[in-house]
Amino acid sequence: MKVSNIGIFKGMNRKMSIISIFLILISVFFTGYFPKKSESFLQNIRELLNPFLEWYYVLLVAFLLFLMIWLGMGRYRNVRLGSDAEQPEFTFFSWVSMLFAAGTGVGILFWSVAQPIMQFQNNPFTNSNMNPEAAIVGLSLSYFHWGLNGWAIFSFIAITMAYFAYRHNYPLTIRSALYPILGKKVDGPLGDIVDILAVFGTIFGIATTLGLGVQQMNAGLSHVLGIKSSLSFQLIVMVVIMVIATISVVSGVSKGVKLLSVGNFWLSIFVLAFLLVYGPTQYLIGITIEATGTYVQDIIKLTFHTNVTRDSDWQTVWTVFFWGWWIAWSPFVGMFIARISRGRTFGEFVAGVLLTPTLITIIWIGLFGGTALYEQLFMGKDVISAVNTDVSAALFIMLKNMDIGFMSEIMSILMIVLIATYLITSANAGTLVITTILASGSISPPSGHRALWGVIMTLLTGVLIVAGGLKTLQAAVITAALPFSVIIITMVAGLLKSLSLENTPARSGNQEITAREPWILDDEVGEEGVLIDELNPEVKRLEEPEYK
Repeated sequence: MKVSNIGIFKGMNRKMSIISIFLILISVFFTGYFPKKSESFLQNIRELLNPFLEWYYVLLVAFLLFLMIWLGMGRYRNVRLGSDAEQPEFTFFSWVSMLFAAGTGVGILFWSVAQPIMQFQNNPFTNSNMNPEAAIVGLSLSYFHWGLNGWAIFSFIAITMAYFAYRHNYPLTIRSALYPILGKKVDGPLGDIVDILAVFGTIFGIATTLGLGVQQMNAGLSHVLGIKSSLSFQLIVMVVIMVIATISVVSGVSKGVKLLSVGNFWLSIFVLAFLLVYGPTQYLIGITIEATGTYVQDIIKLTFHTNVTRDSDWQTVWTVFFWGWWIAWSPFVGMFIARISRGRTFGEFVAGVLLTPTLITIIWIGLFGGTALYEQLFMGKDVISAVNTDVSAALFIMLKNMDIGFMSEIMSILMIVLIATYLITSANAGTLVITTILASGSISPPSGHRALWGVIMTLLTGVLIVAGGLKTLQAAVITAALPFSVIIITMVAGLLKSLSLENTPARSGNQEITAREPWILDDEVGEEGVLIDELNPEVKRLEEPEYK
């Protein structure tokens, strides 16, 4: 995985960068020059793939969920993402506080109101006709698409990348996980294909999220300032967001990005507290608890639902789209989570990455979606019609219906700011992840290429919006995720093969791990206690004393 030392591709893998740029620009050209044909093509591809993806994505995500639970609770739970004596880089609170912002952000802001309302009025799991019982089901279905199953995808990519990077000293790239399967071939064309597919899925996943966020910002500005929603205004907003993100990349304003992230966290806490105090408090607490119970009871049934009866399009509209979105987004979020998880054991990692963000998501959707459902059921507000007319305006319609006077406008402005900051930080981090992969795992890829990919990301998002908006964005991300799903399956094989070399014998009680690197074979101990990594022979470590 050599990087160039000269020219415009200095610090980057020249061949991979050229191929990736070419493929994305071809997509941008055809989508922008033939928007109607591109929309029709993507929709046709989605319709063709839907019957296959209805069971394929379901089976893959179900397997990843159970795999992660096993990794966190089984014989490998004490394997550490690093050397045996290494301690976590971040405190538990700092670590888990970063997980939620990394994995959801703009997406949950877009869907936290719209999805519960849409699930409330149409889903295949209740015969109730939009009554309070149907509201509970609608909220629990939203939990399903934003809960454990989705985070299982993120956590698998993250734990696999972190394991090979910190325990075997491989570059922080997707291809590193395939070394146990492909051997030295990962340094050749096969490895390039793997990382290019990761780039391809990532940029379409980010473009979809940016497109949704821009549409929602446009809707918010329309409600607050009376600016008419239009395609041209959405493109202007998108360009402004990406210019700010690109400037921060080129100038190295890392402190500004960090301040935005911290501000996002506290502003989110404030918004949740506001809804709990000024909203229907008792109802919100009650429906959140009850919907959580319904979600827990139904998770196995929902996880394996494949729409075999073909009695509705719910599965393709919701589950297939969300699983595709999570898969496409996973290289980006996975790399970020891997970067902040060094020193964690598998058990700590799984508990933190699966449970903590899911709990935060349940509270977030419970308060936002619960408020909208209360307005529809008990305040006489026609939230359903408003959401069906413009799904991107759902959040601001809910705030307006709270009847809290000027406070609703203030809250709408705060939400617009929150969306904008999430978009900026997501775009910034997205360019970092893409260029890190193309720089063969370098933690400091050239800023010029980060700026270039910021421009490419802007172009792709813009043409997808022009080509058909939400439906085209959904079709694009579902299609782009499919090739990377094959890579995920291969990564599973690579991780399990490598873990089989860990020195964690089955025994009763707590399983212990010796201080010696567990993938080292006894006959591979060299002179003066130097250990040779069986997977990466070029890496040698000093043998450490055993500890309990």
